[in-house]
Amino acid sequence: MKIWTSEHVFNHSWETVVKAAWRKYPNPMNPSVVGIDVLDRKVDQNGVLKSHRLLFTNWGLPKWVVNVIGMDEDCYVSEHSEVDSKKKTMMLKSRNLSFCSFLTVDEQLVYSPHPTDKSSTLLTQEAVINVKGVPLTSYLEGVVVGSCAANAQKGRQAMEWVIDTIKTEAKEFTTAAKQSMDNMMGQNHRMGAKLS
Repeated sequence: MKIWTSEHVFNHSWETVVKAAWRKYPNPMNPSVVGIDVLDRKVDQNGVLKSHRLLFTNWGLPKWVVNVIGMDEDCYVSEHSEVDSKKKTMMLKSRNLSFCSFLTVDEQLVYSPHPTDKSSTLLTQEAVINVKGVPLTSYLEGVVVGSCAANAQKGRQAMEWVIDTIKTEAKEFTTAAKQSMDNMMGQNHRMGAKLS
């Protein structure tokens, strides 16, 4: 078993980062997640949004690892998330459903306001990797840890890309709404002038 941990600070509010987390996939930085289905979503009695999603991924492992383990690179992952807007936390827990007889990756991400800078968001990330029943167990766990670290970096870049996309969309929407309002006001003004 190997454990990989990481922390990252996003210079954006918790609300902005959570919006981006929901829209993270697909993205051009990390095309490994190729499909997502929402299996269940509800708000519990405490106002916590709970979701269960199924992700279809391509792990991008080196070809020799795929050959040693004897698996396909495509994988299904179960993800459970909880968003508590009162406590300002978003927690995601995921586990691979494919290949779990010899490889399990249990990952947890938590987004929360940074403890000393409330305008920023702290991401804490942990992955527990277990390989069993195949040769070179420890080495393969190390390879998967390296893959987790590389994908985490791509994931952070993807989050920044999504945040930029959201900001661009908001600006475009604001511009379009203003133009529509200006057009309506111009039409009203012209109609008023004709009636006078």
